[in-house]
Amino acid sequence: MAKEIATSNAPAAVGPYSQALEVGPFVFASGQIPLDPATGTIKGETAVDQAEQAFTNIEAVLKEAGLSMKDVVKTTVFLTDLNDFGPVNEVYAKHFVKPFPARSCVEVSALPKGAKVECEVIAYKG
Repeated sequence: MAKEIATSNAPAAVGPYSQALEVGPFVFASGQIPLDPATGTIKGETAVDQAEQAFTNIEAVLKEAGLSMKDVVKTTVFLTDLNDFGPVNEVYAKHFVKPFPARSCVEVSALPKGAKVECEVIAYKG
């Protein structure tokens, strides 16, 4: 049975989904865009600023589950412009430690609310 993970320290879901679900030893976190949890609006103009907020939101969800970024085993990063890969990668490297999670990064045509960055993670409670 899945256990819902929810926190007011990250944006509420913008659709019919959970912020995260704990299933066995894994936590599957839904994609986080750079929404300010207090206002519900996009925080940051650049992909770098937006990535910082998206990772801050992920950290809040993981904290609610009793985890941290070092427990993340897989990430998927979505960018609306793959030219932002390098700068966003620098932000990414500040939030994760070795051994770094497995990762996919893809360019998409659009993200919710006009965001430039979205990231989803899978974490392991080991």
